[in-house]
Amino acid sequence: MKWVRQFFGLQVRSSFRQYASSVILFGLTLFLVTSVLPGISYPVESLHISGDKVEGRWQREQGRIAQTDKSLQLRDTSNRLKSQTPNAKIANSPTPLEQGIAAFEAGRLAEAVQLWQQAAQDYEAKSDRLNQALSLSYLSLAYQNLGQVQEAERAISQSLDLLQHQNNWGSGGLAILGQALNTQGRLQLTKGQAEAALETWKQATDAYTRAGDETGKLGSQINQAQALQTLGLYRRAQTLLERANQQLQAQPDSLLKVQGLQSLGIALQELGDLKTSQTLLTQSLAIAQKLNPTPDTSAILLSLGNVARDLQEDDKALDYYHKAAKNATDSLIQIKAQLNQLSLLINTEQEEAAIALLPQIQVRLATLSPSRAAVYAQVNLADSLIRMASDVETCHGTSGCQVVGAGLTDNLTPETDNPGSAKALTTNGAIAQLLAKAIQQARQIQDAKAESYALGQLGKLYEQKQQLAEAQKLTQQALSLVQGINAGDIAYLWEWQLGRILQKQGNTQDAVAAYTVAVETLRSLRSDLIALPNLQFYFRERVEPVYRQLVGLLLKSDPSQKNLQKAREVIESLQLAELDNFFRNTCIQAQPQQIDQVDPTAAVIYPIILPDRLAVILSLPGQPLRHYETQLPETEVNNAFIQLRKFLNPVLSDKQRLRFSQDIYDWLIRPIEVELADSEIKTLVFILDGALRNLPMAALHDGEQYLIEKYSIAVSPGLQLLEPRALDRERLQALIGGLSEERQGFSALPGVELELSKIADKVPSEMLFNQEFTTTTLKQEISAVSFPVVHLATHGQFSSEVEDTFILTWEGQVNVNDLDQLLQVREREDSQPIELLVLSACQTATGDQRAALGLAGVAVRSGARSTLATLWSVRDQSTAQLMAEFYQSLTQSENSKAESLRQAQLSILKNPEYEHPYYWAPFVLVGNWL
Repeated sequence: MKWVRQFFGLQVRSSFRQYASSVILFGLTLFLVTSVLPGISYPVESLHISGDKVEGRWQREQGRIAQTDKSLQLRDTSNRLKSQTPNAKIANSPTPLEQGIAAFEAGRLAEAVQLWQQAAQDYEAKSDRLNQALSLSYLSLAYQNLGQVQEAERAISQSLDLLQHQNNWGSGGLAILGQALNTQGRLQLTKGQAEAALETWKQATDAYTRAGDETGKLGSQINQAQALQTLGLYRRAQTLLERANQQLQAQPDSLLKVQGLQSLGIALQELGDLKTSQTLLTQSLAIAQKLNPTPDTSAILLSLGNVARDLQEDDKALDYYHKAAKNATDSLIQIKAQLNQLSLLINTEQEEAAIALLPQIQVRLATLSPSRAAVYAQVNLADSLIRMASDVETCHGTSGCQVVGAGLTDNLTPETDNPGSAKALTTNGAIAQLLAKAIQQARQIQDAKAESYALGQLGKLYEQKQQLAEAQKLTQQALSLVQGINAGDIAYLWEWQLGRILQKQGNTQDAVAAYTVAVETLRSLRSDLIALPNLQFYFRERVEPVYRQLVGLLLKSDPSQKNLQKAREVIESLQLAELDNFFRNTCIQAQPQQIDQVDPTAAVIYPIILPDRLAVILSLPGQPLRHYETQLPETEVNNAFIQLRKFLNPVLSDKQRLRFSQDIYDWLIRPIEVELADSEIKTLVFILDGALRNLPMAALHDGEQYLIEKYSIAVSPGLQLLEPRALDRERLQALIGGLSEERQGFSALPGVELELSKIADKVPSEMLFNQEFTTTTLKQEISAVSFPVVHLATHGQFSSEVEDTFILTWEGQVNVNDLDQLLQVREREDSQPIELLVLSACQTATGDQRAALGLAGVAVRSGARSTLATLWSVRDQSTAQLMAEFYQSLTQSENSKAESLRQAQLSILKNPEYEHPYYWAPFVLVGNWL
């Protein structure tokens, strides 16, 4: 099963439950409470039948369990449905349909499948099409949670076929239709069919609207927002949720409003709008407390804790988790809150508080009946225990944590007189026992996915203790369990783990094969990764290392050309994955390019930072790939990058700046000086990695001169994102705009007027200055005329966080997510894309070592073939001079954009007043350098 996003339901107190046979159950919300492991990141799946978000979601925050509403919760619709359903009779005992709901609620999915199959057959015998369709829709959801996509597709097709022949709808029948359409939409999104899912969820919204079901309507609107986000239509998704919020705010305070705000808050958390999410959840909590002085608000408090954790407000998060556990009347909500609290206590090194919490968790876990929720909770606890283990014992093969065929025995006991003590709980034996119990329970409920989680985590325990044979066996068992179902989200974790184990065993060839499969699985999951809240943490901890470790293996011990080519492809794939992660969508389309087909005088340099070395791959036109590396720890390499950036400040030591500049030159350029000269290379194109993106390559120094004095320089997020086309000088025309006055707390830029006037002297231009430089006017001008060049002299910021990457206009900020709508409005057949976007007064976010990822994001999102921007804001006068020289050179047909920038930088370098690289080095050309 793919990563599926959490399905947002509208919670109703369980005291409202009323079970009825032959009654169409809608407004139903089913939840599987699952745990998120710090080492593996398990999904939290929630199942919302009444139009609510039909998606499970992976949380990447270490140890955090996502908020899902309580167990089975029903709106009281019995009386209304009785009058609408000809055969409706209230039964004294639960029907198979209701028993299936209870089984699903308890996490016994295989049992739920059997019961809903029986229910569908019973209703078919009674010619009760609506309840048969409902049973089949539930059945499809159960199959989807089990990863059985074909069976899920068959069940929902049968459900919708029955509903297509329904004549007398009534509100109950329309709600069933809405629920079935939501189920179909979920399946479509799981299969990567986001456009189809969006259309299906629109139909679901219409069905719920006709039924007068506001709960279902809101849920299906949230589903639509998820599909829009998956399609890269971030602004439309946000607008849809804002409209839903306005509708909720207009309602009087009520339980429905509490539930709606809670659901919307979780949806906005998923979209990355954490502050608004926090606001809505806080409002939901306040209204709930006003309506009832002693309400069970534990689910809202748990959500607030998770959002606070995403915002790195750890003290707030711990307080919310504590309150959620204290107030909870549902044991699953309570255990989730305590496990999240434990994980955060461990992360923040509050050992005493973590130890004090352990016995409470242990007692509550013992009360849980076998279910997926119980299995995940035990694995979550095991992972936390591994991280806080001390004085650990060692499992000794068959005499300890013994693997017998596909089974595992429980024969370990903690070596302590007090089996309930923290020391006892954190021994390897105790942890293995906990996982063994989880495995047994997963087998008892016939849940292959849950069993795979527990087996894989046990394999991780063995791996960490260097018992590699046992670790390999357990990992392969975990992997085999998910290969028969649609579960790439789990499979890649065990493929990665297997690769690590094989590497430690010295089996490099098989390790490379396992890592390669893991990367391919990750590529297939592109659209699922974007749905993770606090996504950058998960990406850096659980996705990025897979790519890097594979590159490290491929470059090991004099790599072959085949391995070098594969390593280059993996580096390019990592660049693309980072941009997916940055934008939270997969709208970027890659087209692989060969450097000699793009520019026979350009060399492409791929540095990649590995834990024990800085490796570099060189691609020269028409030649085999070249590999070289510097054996230094990652921390030392990154420190050099940070120090060079620091000493590029003109008030600091030139000696220190030159020292670090020369060190990095020695790592990246000196080993290939001869090859570059022999190949008559004119342009160096860097596919930069990590903190290197924050450095201007032009400022590297060989001891005698800067790199820019020898080569034109460009950077790229990858050749696969390159459109190799030269600028047409004959139609060179620019739209130029900027701000010179202080606006919205940003300082004045008095040199902007001079800069724009100098450009206008060099290139035919249309100018928007100060009050004229608004988002609306800019959009109108771009729409009216196909300007090949757009030059914006205004404040802007590049950040590793998409919400903090923007440019400033007179009346506000344009976020990077809106750049495509602003700059690509002329999507007519006779229009041309922007050839060159210039941002001449931007800077990277202070203290953000990955901030230049935002520059790459702007370059890609703008739709421009090339982007010229600054890594830091520079003195106005020198910028004006540099830009005038750049455009003067650009008008000459023999100069590429990269060479034009080089000539402009050299003109500033030769000016004694501005010879320091602070003034000329931050100008970086991203994308097409031709």
